[in-house]
Amino acid sequence: MTSTKLNNSKRSLVAWYGLSIFVIVADQVTKHLIMNRFDLYDRVMVLPFFDLVRAHNSGAAFSFLSDAGGWQRIFFVSISSVVSLVLAVWIYRLESRQKIQALGLSLVLGGALGNLYDRVAYGYVVDFLLFYYVQYSFPAFNVADSAITVGAFFLIVDMIKNPQAGKS
Repeated sequence: MTSTKLNNSKRSLVAWYGLSIFVIVADQVTKHLIMNRFDLYDRVMVLPFFDLVRAHNSGAAFSFLSDAGGWQRIFFVSISSVVSLVLAVWIYRLESRQKIQALGLSLVLGGALGNLYDRVAYGYVVDFLLFYYVQYSFPAFNVADSAITVGAFFLIVDMIKNPQAGKS
């Protein structure tokens, strides 16, 4: 590998891991602000369809297994740790031309680590963004969840754009 390729590869890694770190920091800063200003279930209307609310989710997406009795914390910490490690290695092994895939993986990694921190530190994930229409509402979520969703979107775009990339 030439020196220029190596330098470009290192710069790409710094950028992608840097994006993951940015997501973690943004996630934790926003959660910290909510935790310092809101009591559990406090709610403030921001727009007619959007509130800030402090909620704790001890389960997975959409509060799946949130009332499972406590074992789910270790389960979700274990799964998140393994997935985060796999994502970090996957990003490391990408070629510098695989930008869409790297973007998606970096966002998912940052979001996974942001929520993992909450699970380890508090035993639950702090959610605070609540969108609704009349009596219908989407479950509260956070910056990490948003990054995971956007990252998954980019991974789907990459799979559609490069359908042969995943085949051997």
